[in-house]
Amino acid sequence: MIDTPVNRRGLLGAGIFGGLALATGGTSIAAPLIPGGRLRPEVRTRALAAMSRHIGRIKVRDVIGICDFDDASSAPRFHLLDVSSGRIESLLVAHGRGSDPSHTGWLQRFSNTMGSAASSSGAFVTAEEYVGNHGRSRRIDGLDPTNSNARSRAVVIHGAWYAERQMIAQHGKLGRSEGCFAFGQSDLAQVMARLGPGRLIYADKVDRA
Repeated sequence: MIDTPVNRRGLLGAGIFGGLALATGGTSIAAPLIPGGRLRPEVRTRALAAMSRHIGRIKVRDVIGICDFDDASSAPRFHLLDVSSGRIESLLVAHGRGSDPSHTGWLQRFSNTMGSAASSSGAFVTAEEYVGNHGRSRRIDGLDPTNSNARSRAVVIHGAWYAERQMIAQHGKLGRSEGCFAFGQSDLAQVMARLGPGRLIYADKVDRA
């Protein structure tokens, strides 16, 4: 995990994200970047636009999960943005095997199709917690046409052995999920606690070539 304090700036930008100000007592702060550009500005901008677009569905706005799939699975590419403090914590997360059929460690494509076993792009809202085949898990609902089948595809947040840090030391990359946001068990408790029901997760890849 990378835990990076950052300077607070104008997250809400010209009043566009006015709904977010309610969650921080009207304070305007930035969605900061991790040094080294790990969280790309384009993905950050798209995530904030998604928050504005789906403000009626995102009931809790203290933390945003932003997944930048331009990075390989060996990089901490899932970013937890604390809206109040401006702090970002970055975690490892696996992508779907249908998004990387050759298991290169890089997401090649997105899909919203049933049975694709691929990751989907767009905005999600976190929902109820449950205990399933992967243990403690959280359902998510897709809010965009690119991920509208998330619930019916059983795309969820869960822990997985193949998303642990030692996989990188052994194989240079994480294993692959069935399209879920799969985290190492050592990070799962934090993700479940900080991304409780009603929060935004945004996933994207700027370079779609």
